[in-house]
Amino acid sequence: MTQEEINSQEWHDESNWSRPLWLGIYFSKKDTRSWVPKFYPMLGWTINLGKRAGAAWFIAIIAGALAAAFFAGWLTASK
Repeated sequence: MTQEEINSQEWHDESNWSRPLWLGIYFSKKDTRSWVPKFYPMLGWTINLGKRAGAAWFIAIIAGALAAAFFAGWLTASK
């Protein structure tokens, strides 16, 4: 079995997805991809939290959002 087939098999396994499925939280250590289509692909992409790179992306996105919120609050508070 190729890695691409393993990735596809893992993606189709509902036990790798959190509930509700539309939320799109994915965790699979066997899937080599950091970014995967959501369970319902029309809803976009999600991060594979089973991979270190996926977890790093998640932390970076959260840190960026918090930094932007802090900066926006700082700008509006100083006026």
